[in-house]
Amino acid sequence: MENIFVNLAAWTRSFLEGLNIDSYFTDLSVLFVHIIGIIAFIFANALVLVLMERKVAAYFQERLGPNRIGPWGIFQTVIDTVKLMGKELILPKHVDKWTFLLAPILIFVPPVLLFAVVPFGKNMVSVDLNIGIFYILAVASLSTIPILMAGWSSNNKYSLIGGMRAVAQMISYEMPMVLGILGVVMITGSLKMSDIVSAQSHVWFIFLQPVAFLIYFIAATAETNRAPFDLVEAEQELVAGAFTEYSGMYFALFFLAEYANLVVVSSVAATLFLGGWQAPFGLTFIPSWIWFVGKVYFMIFLFMWIRWTYPRLRVDNLMHLGWKVLFPLSLANIFVTGVGVYLYRMLGW
Repeated sequence: MENIFVNLAAWTRSFLEGLNIDSYFTDLSVLFVHIIGIIAFIFANALVLVLMERKVAAYFQERLGPNRIGPWGIFQTVIDTVKLMGKELILPKHVDKWTFLLAPILIFVPPVLLFAVVPFGKNMVSVDLNIGIFYILAVASLSTIPILMAGWSSNNKYSLIGGMRAVAQMISYEMPMVLGILGVVMITGSLKMSDIVSAQSHVWFIFLQPVAFLIYFIAATAETNRAPFDLVEAEQELVAGAFTEYSGMYFALFFLAEYANLVVVSSVAATLFLGGWQAPFGLTFIPSWIWFVGKVYFMIFLFMWIRWTYPRLRVDNLMHLGWKVLFPLSLANIFVTGVGVYLYRMLGW
């Protein structure tokens, strides 16, 4: 199946080149097709994940969940989308208009940019950068800016507190996440995503870097503002936090962006720690992209499991966990990894 995608991309490029179009516009056209595919992938996953979230929540709470619209409630998300599209887009009087309107649009920019370097399968990556990991960490940190824009421009004290919490949370958990991923980079000696996947052909890094995986998992949960780290919206305290003044599709865009970021962090986790598109137990007859999607949805299930199991942390506990637990643990992991890499390479172990 992956050959179909690869051949389709090659055919598109050769077709455009056959029309004697300048190479610059050919590259631009192929990149545009990639962007359309990525956006379609994000929205398709969002529709599935909203229903999956509700079903997982219902399972943990011993109830049925959506079960009225369509078989097993599979069309509930579609109906909710139509409902949100029909709601009035209210623009409060005292907001900073352009910043307020730009925030829900810009929130989708980082996920789209991040998927450009994610290898969905063998030879199925839009841009295989030599600094792929560095690119991911740099772009992922931008997702906080639209949330701060939303909180500041809303002219609402609860929204502003939510935006400030998003920035504090990002700074606190970005450091342990970066240092945790550094252990994987030290083993492979490369920042390239495809090289990291290839290095896991014999053993997945979750077995070589279990502490790094745990650090990444906790930090990614905080970075995506999901429970038990959902202090940015914290309904009992801040109504809806940075999103309080938004309605209709404005609010829906923030809601969908949360699931887009969830797919991103799960894709990165599958690539760095679960072998990416590599098939376990030699089951190579199954297409590589199916293995990748299966690993991504396994990670998503873990994130949902945590959300519906643990209560929300207090702000001081959030900071304590980030700076006094995860940060020292990530430094210790780097030290142990460095010793292990030295012994392996220098002593021939």
